[in-house]
Amino acid sequence: MGSEPGPVQIVTVCKEDHSFALDTEALGRILLAPEVRDKHVVVLSVAGAFRKGKSFLLDFMLRYMYRKGDINWLGQDEEPLTGFSWRGGSEPETTGIQLWSEVFPVQKSDGTEVAVVLMDTQGAFDYQSTVKDCATIFALSTMTSSIQIYNLSQNIQEDDLQQLQLFTEYGRLAMDEIFQKPFQSLMFLVRDWSFPYEYQYGFKGGNEFLDKRLQVNESQHEELQTVRDHIHSCFTKISCFLLPHPGLKVATHPSFDGKLKDVAPEFREQLESLIPKLLHPDRLAEKEINGNKVTCRGLLEFFKAYIKIYQGEDLPQPKTMLMATAEANNLAAVASAKDQYYKNMEKVCGGDLPYVSPESLEEKHNFNVREALHAFSSTKKMGGQEFCDRYQEQLEKELEDMWQSFAKHNESKNLFSAFRTPAVLFVLVCFLYVLSGVLLFVGLTTFAVVCDCTMGVVMMSMLTWAFIRYSGRYRTVGVTIDQAAGVVLEQTLVMDHALCDVQKLLRAQKQFEFKSCSPLSMKGLFAYIKKNFFN
Repeated sequence: MGSEPGPVQIVTVCKEDHSFALDTEALGRILLAPEVRDKHVVVLSVAGAFRKGKSFLLDFMLRYMYRKGDINWLGQDEEPLTGFSWRGGSEPETTGIQLWSEVFPVQKSDGTEVAVVLMDTQGAFDYQSTVKDCATIFALSTMTSSIQIYNLSQNIQEDDLQQLQLFTEYGRLAMDEIFQKPFQSLMFLVRDWSFPYEYQYGFKGGNEFLDKRLQVNESQHEELQTVRDHIHSCFTKISCFLLPHPGLKVATHPSFDGKLKDVAPEFREQLESLIPKLLHPDRLAEKEINGNKVTCRGLLEFFKAYIKIYQGEDLPQPKTMLMATAEANNLAAVASAKDQYYKNMEKVCGGDLPYVSPESLEEKHNFNVREALHAFSSTKKMGGQEFCDRYQEQLEKELEDMWQSFAKHNESKNLFSAFRTPAVLFVLVCFLYVLSGVLLFVGLTTFAVVCDCTMGVVMMSMLTWAFIRYSGRYRTVGVTIDQAAGVVLEQTLVMDHALCDVQKLLRAQKQFEFKSCSPLSMKGLFAYIKKNFFN
């Protein structure tokens, strides 16, 4: 490479907004070196929870790759362990994704040469990372690796499998048009295994233990079956290795620097079994995407494409189990309340039921909305009051949308409303025709001609309206005719109310025998008018 080999940060996570950035230039320096860029690539990645020794394990792999011809590749007892940055303690060390700067050419038994890349990933579930950070890092490493080592502590627990399901599904969402299992080799590496009397250390005991853990049978709950089916459907090869505890000094001594003299002999023995088998030339699986082997140059392009997907807004937001459960719980309560409102409104104005007056319908709507909101608020929900309030606002908005639909559906049953315009125009034509005849009879010819012309205009409007409703064209003209008909109807109603008022006044005059203008009778009449017309 020209400079001293070391870890290179290729994916960084911004602490402020938890966004991801790919260092294309640094990745290009590793993958586009002339001696490797056109070789098929093998990417070995280690992922899992933070502070579980991922970088520590990778450094032993580096030692093997540099000394694979040496029988004593583990080194001397006093030799410190170097490579990817690691240290003891409770604080996370690796962030984002790192690659070792040197790509290792390895010749297989069939004569083909592949390029081996070692990848270190940020530990999941540290105190600085969101679920999205963890899911994205794990998904990116799984999507770009051909061998993913899932580093676990002491056992394979159900929450480990559920997290693996979440992370791999988040990766699968980003991979379009996958016609087969999207990922390649997954190896569960169980550290600090304490039950060798049940399942012995190494691949043999590990695979027996894994078969039992991933077994699917009908007696299991559906949720447990789904998790296991999902894992089997995602990876072409799944294996497991059980590794003993490295010793108390490794785990607890602050000055431990990786010297073999401080590592438990049992742990060293299992490392000498694990790493040569894992990195054996014929066990190295080239990276494949949709069945096509990927070169180092191609891997760079896939990194660019995948990081763009995770930088965008296309993928859903991965959530904690509590958040996802609370969301599902609140959405179920919203759906139940909406269903209750819908069924109650259907009984009032749904289907083929007759037209209901707008005032009565709105009264029923207001009552049913209160009932629906009460049903939502009385349902036990997770997430806290502030979280639930957001879903109540969503419910209120959706109920308002449903109300608008019911109101429109009810209005469509009003026959007069549907035929208002032609009815008004037809009555107007008849009225003008009669008025024209009367005016002509009494000798007002000029006014009769005006009535005839107006009647012609109204008839043309009626024919135009019919054509627009039939053809669907010139809708703005149709709206204008509807509005004009509405104005005529409105004015007619105003005149009708005025005539009714005059009739009431005449009846009032007759009731009080308004023949003289005495103050007493006038006062009584005004009191009557005030009571009947202004209250």
